[in-house]
Amino acid sequence: MAEATPRLIPELLVADIAASLRFYLDVLGFTILYERPEECFAHLDREGARIMLEQPVGRTFLAGPLQHPYGLGMNLQIQVADVEVLYASVQTANPLVILPIEESWYRRDARLLGNRQFVVQDPDGYLLRFFEDLGTRPA
Repeated sequence: MAEATPRLIPELLVADIAASLRFYLDVLGFTILYERPEECFAHLDREGARIMLEQPVGRTFLAGPLQHPYGLGMNLQIQVADVEVLYASVQTANPLVILPIEESWYRRDARLLGNRQFVVQDPDGYLLRFFEDLGTRPA
C-alpha cells in the first residue's frame, strides 16, 4: 500500500538551490523524492516530513518583493525520531542555531505535551524547529 501524500507540503523559495540542497541533504538528512534541475526545483523528504525547494526562475508566486531572510514570521516544526543525533549534525556543520536543544512542555487543555527541540535557520532564513515527542503528562 502506497503512503498517502501529506495534505500540506510547504514550498520554500531559495536564493541558491545547490547551497540549499547541500544544507537539507548533508546537514539535515533529507532525501530527494524527485527534482527538476532545469526548473531549480526539488521535493524533499525526511521521515515523512516533506518540503519543496525552488530557486525562482520563470513563473513564481510572490505576494511582494523577495528579500533575505525569506522566512520572516514563519517557523516549520518537523518531528524526527532522534533529535539529539540531528542536533549533533547541525552543530558540526555550524549553521545558525536560533534555539539550542531544550526540553519544553506545552499545555493542551488539561495535559502537557513534551518536546525535545531546537531551532536552526536555513541558508535563506527559514526557521526549522526539529523536535522529538516526549509524550504527555497532567498539566
